[in-house]
Amino acid sequence: MSEVGDRLDYLVAHHGGKAEALLKRIASRHQRLGFGNLAANKQKLHRWKTGTQPDRHTQLALAHLLNVPRHDVVDLGWPTWLNRAVPEALLAPHRATPTALKAPRKAGETVERRRFMISAAAGGMALALAPVAPATASTGQRVGDDLATLHEQRLIALRHLDDKVGSGHVYNAAVNEFDMIAEALRTTSYNEATGQRLLAAAADAQRAAGWTAYDSGYPDRAEEHFADAAEDALTSGDSEVLATTLSFWAIKLYSTGSPQEAASLLEAAKAPGRTTGSARMLAMLHARACRAHARAGDRRASDREANAALDAYTHAIPLAEDLPSLYWVNLGEIYQLLGSSALNLGHPGRALDHFQQAAAVGFAELQENYDGDSFPRGAAIYEARAAEAHLELDAVEQAVAVAHLAVEHMGGVNSARGSTALADLRTKLRAHRNVPDVRDFLDFTA
Repeated sequence: MSEVGDRLDYLVAHHGGKAEALLKRIASRHQRLGFGNLAANKQKLHRWKTGTQPDRHTQLALAHLLNVPRHDVVDLGWPTWLNRAVPEALLAPHRATPTALKAPRKAGETVERRRFMISAAAGGMALALAPVAPATASTGQRVGDDLATLHEQRLIALRHLDDKVGSGHVYNAAVNEFDMIAEALRTTSYNEATGQRLLAAAADAQRAAGWTAYDSGYPDRAEEHFADAAEDALTSGDSEVLATTLSFWAIKLYSTGSPQEAASLLEAAKAPGRTTGSARMLAMLHARACRAHARAGDRRASDREANAALDAYTHAIPLAEDLPSLYWVNLGEIYQLLGSSALNLGHPGRALDHFQQAAAVGFAELQENYDGDSFPRGAAIYEARAAEAHLELDAVEQAVAVAHLAVEHMGGVNSARGSTALADLRTKLRAHRNVPDVRDFLDFTA
């Protein structure tokens, strides 16, 4: 098959699974851009695969779906801009053996693998992977897409459990989920499409294990899980899992003294992020990059990413219609990240403005406000940061009031990150122990 055909097949697989589904999404963008109606029959896609070049308006509609700048379409032409939007790495042969099933790794190898991912990002993620077997198997019980669906649903449930109860118990569940998927990949038979979905689910289970290990206070263990998850996501060809994995790995990095490496991983994540077709995904990646640059003390780069995040979000479709993994990303979450970044850069007033925007009542009807009841751990961490911003502005009473909200949200949530955020806030408040409200708070939380 041609390079164009490979890329179009990849987009079909990640936009509904059928040619008609992808074409309907292109047609919707075609109409939104003011280009009129566009027929969505699968023969059209077949003609593109066999050498027919889509007209300029159709290319612009597809580019809009993939968050590719208009000038790339004009300047690069077809199919060069499409080749750049869907990197070769995402078309690499798939393997049915998750990374963690291979031989034990040596100490320090995770850091080298991270550096490999970052250097690959600099080259557009055009990785030179060794030849691997297709994601098929011919022995053992035959399994189909229903098994992959079950694992995907269980992983969604684990995400929501992590939101509600914290990471302490969810880590073991994520590791067990990976073990079950890995056993299926090793011992059952399946077609290539099912193998690809199972491998992507294995990657997502490793990502969940990495995130919950980090949130539980085990950053080194988290690094191992994230590295395995990134490799499995890359070779599964699932751009959603790959972009999500790199973004969560980046949080661990910029929070543990490696903000520049975090920024590099987030830059890498933007390529698969674009191929998902989700503006919400790109907005989240830009907001995380804003945070990474702020941690590195680079205000110009942080502001640039903040603006890019808000610009990208203007193209987001309704939350209920977007990628299921992005259920937590709304405008409130974006503003919370921008507020945290401003605080890192030494701008507490701007930070408070963003924190207040995140909770603005005007967003509620559109589900755009930050929902602290649904995400109590996140709410507690953001409230601890808001209290810190009040302290830096010498608004001690306001800081204590917000600190009480943080403590309330953390009740019953098992999270080392959340506990550390509150402990750090208590340390800062001790300098104001002569204030009665502060003294009462410190005694209450002792």
